[in-house]
Amino acid sequence: MSIFSENIKHLRNRQKLTQQTIANDLNITRGRYVKYEDGSSEPPMDLLVKISKYFKVSIDLLLSIDIKKYPLEEMIKLSENKILVPVAVDSKGENKIEIIPIKASMGYLNGYQDPEYIEGLQTLSLPFLRNGKFRAFPATGDSMPPYKDGTYIVGKYVENLADLKTDKTYVFITANDGIVYKRFQFHEGNYICVKSDNNFYEPLKIPLSEIHEIWEFACSISTAEYEPEEFSKHGIHNMFLELRKDIQRLDNKYFKRINMKSKGFIEMQSEISINGKDLFELVKT
Repeated sequence: MSIFSENIKHLRNRQKLTQQTIANDLNITRGRYVKYEDGSSEPPMDLLVKISKYFKVSIDLLLSIDIKKYPLEEMIKLSENKILVPVAVDSKGENKIEIIPIKASMGYLNGYQDPEYIEGLQTLSLPFLRNGKFRAFPATGDSMPPYKDGTYIVGKYVENLADLKTDKTYVFITANDGIVYKRFQFHEGNYICVKSDNNFYEPLKIPLSEIHEIWEFACSISTAEYEPEEFSKHGIHNMFLELRKDIQRLDNKYFKRINMKSKGFIEMQSEISINGKDLFELVKT
């Protein structure tokens, strides 16, 4: 049986409806509806839309999510057919913040919608983080200094793309690039543009269709102490970046000056040519 067939059977049983009742409401025969429940047939798009409206569950969820695993009455429904499991709390009533370990970060791409996977993750509670759903993701590489390997970025779930703010940092869960921590720049058409704080990395365009989740930076947790030389290295690194910018500015200024001189030379040649033509006409007469 498909996820879809399992879902509509589960939804029907939850509402204590008979197959005949639903078939009548959808204006189809009971035999036809039975085929959708047992997975031997799939409904056409127009009927799929009717079924979605009938159960008040989006088509995306009907086709891709095992609804039995979610308490729908308490589920937070988000825009763009996305869902988030209810906020879990510890014995003191504080938010449970799931921690995505580095070794399991790729597994998160497959399990982020699976309540059983999420429930199996280690958690922590931070009393100063309230009013939202939070999750901790590992920071890797050197694209977002000063965060280094061993640092966790705690993010707050973003419900709407319109809530993204320019130059604020976010954790993006993407289909192709995995877990990406970047600084948001702008949204244009069907993609967003993000960049690293390390200027050696080029800006990145992420198609909206590849984004699974977005988490806004709330705080960071470092599991490794910084050594004094790391800050000096960071200072040297910044110095080279500034040098690079200065060289680019000088290059631009130099080429601009060359272009201006070239333009002046061409104009002078044109003037000489015109004057020469005038002189030729004068001698001819």
